[in-house]
Amino acid sequence: MPSVPAKATAVIGMRRAGKTSLLWQILGDKFAAGVPREGLLYFSFEDERLADMQVQDLDLLVQTYYQLHPAWRDAQRASFFLDEIQLVPGWELFARRLLDSENIDLYLSGSSARLLSREVASSMRGRAMEAVVTPFSFSEMLRHAGREPNKPVDRLTKAERSQIDSDLRLFLLEGGFPEAQGLDTRNRFELLRSYVDVLLLRDVIERHNVSQAQVLHWMVRQLLGNAAGTFSINKFHADLKSRGVAVGKDTLHSYLAHLEDAFLLTCVDIASDSERRRQVNPRKIYPVDTGLIPLFDRSSKANLGHALETAVLHQLQRRGNAVNYVRTSAGFEVDFYTRSRTGDESLIQVCTDLDNPSTSAREIRALQDAALSWPDASLHLITLQAPRTVAVPANIALHLAPDWLFTNPPAEL
Repeated sequence: MPSVPAKATAVIGMRRAGKTSLLWQILGDKFAAGVPREGLLYFSFEDERLADMQVQDLDLLVQTYYQLHPAWRDAQRASFFLDEIQLVPGWELFARRLLDSENIDLYLSGSSARLLSREVASSMRGRAMEAVVTPFSFSEMLRHAGREPNKPVDRLTKAERSQIDSDLRLFLLEGGFPEAQGLDTRNRFELLRSYVDVLLLRDVIERHNVSQAQVLHWMVRQLLGNAAGTFSINKFHADLKSRGVAVGKDTLHSYLAHLEDAFLLTCVDIASDSERRRQVNPRKIYPVDTGLIPLFDRSSKANLGHALETAVLHQLQRRGNAVNYVRTSAGFEVDFYTRSRTGDESLIQVCTDLDNPSTSAREIRALQDAALSWPDASLHLITLQAPRTVAVPANIALHLAPDWLFTNPPAEL
């Protein structure tokens, strides 16, 4: 057996975000680097013919592979790409045994955040890495479309600046799911709706044996129809009760956790050192992709403010920041309080247009009030376009959204 231990890589993310494409890209890179094709096995557990597969059946996969390629056993390291393996109950025991007993590197994918991250960590004891695949970021969307600028944003011409501004508005409307790029509104809506429907059926209802599917659908409409807004289980429960719907609060908490686990949305807690305050206050809800906002908005229209705030949250998470929201004692709300991996703190407001005096005054006042409680945090305003009539205080950094989303993270963010 080789001295270098085998390892596992867990690729997780929402359905259709690109996990399978990433697995095939890694497989292709290995092949291009000289690994023979017989040393690369791809296996998808989404195949309907494998619907009832049990963990004991996984041994057949290994035995059949080595029957076909006996010279590879122990002598050479093979790579197994097991797509959506979490569909097989008890898979983590099989994966651990495979790493311990065979000369194989594992690449696992799944559409469950807690299942893979928790069980890979506990079962493989430091021998697993995790990669989260999300819909395209703004810069990735530009690269996919062949319009990514090849120079710093501060050196763009006026025409190039107008193009990147236009591209951002398109991104906020259409989102970043790869297959949705360039589709007309009707086909994009149908595609994204099918993503949500399959996620609810396969990753929530079937996986967790949900008994009140209609309540789950009502919850999804409520959550995604109010993107970047607050959501309270207590209020939602009271609303259901007033309509004569009998469901427990614990059940609703479980449904919300299942939706987050399946990557459909992100819940952001209030910033507080008090665990009780975090638990009793509403959470802010953000969809996995801005393209879902017009799909569930009651007007079926894009809400640029909610979409921009959602895009900023996702970019902060990609940069590794811990994110909360702030509500001050004076009643002001700040969109994000963040802590970077190095401990830097930031307070961030997101606003599409600061030219309205009352809007700009509210946003600036909220930052200033929150700074009294977080004196070490730097203050930031992110907007779609520079204000023409409003002066931003010197202690607040003003960022144009296309620049902030496109460039590498500033040191303080």
